[in-house]
Amino acid sequence: MPTYRLSTFVGAPPERVFAIWTDPDRFHEWIGGVSGVTDRVGPIDEAGSRYTVQFGRMTSPTEVLTVERPRHIRTRFGNAILKGESDVTFTADGAGTRIDQVIVTRGFVSAIFGRLFATGSYQGSFQGELETFRKLVEREA
Repeated sequence: MPTYRLSTFVGAPPERVFAIWTDPDRFHEWIGGVSGVTDRVGPIDEAGSRYTVQFGRMTSPTEVLTVERPRHIRTRFGNAILKGESDVTFTADGAGTRIDQVIVTRGFVSAIFGRLFATGSYQGSFQGELETFRKLVEREA
C-alpha cells in the first residue's frame, strides 16, 4: 500500500496544535474542499469515535482508531477516490511542535489519487494542507 510521509514545524505548543487538529468545526479552514462534518458519534479525541467529512456531495466516513492527547491520533477514512489511514504525531520541539503524518492509502483508485495529492506542496496537496494548518495555528498563537 502506498505510504506518504509528511512533516512540518509549528510555532505553538503541542496542546494547542492538537486541539486545532482535532476540532472538526475547523477542518474547512485547512483541508481543501471540506464543506462540513456530520454524523458525529463521540468526541473526536477518543478512540472509537466516528464522523463523516463532507466534500460537497462526496462524503468520507472516518473512525478514530487511537488517541493519546496531545501526542498522537490515528484515523481510518474513506470515500470513492481516497481511502486509507492517517497516523499523526505531535512532538514538543523547542518553542513549538513537530508534526509527523503518515498516510497509507488502500486500493487502486486511492493509490492513483494519493500519488496526485502527495506530489508537490500546492494548495490541496497533502503537504499543502499541512502548511495551511501550520499557518493557521501560528496566526492564532
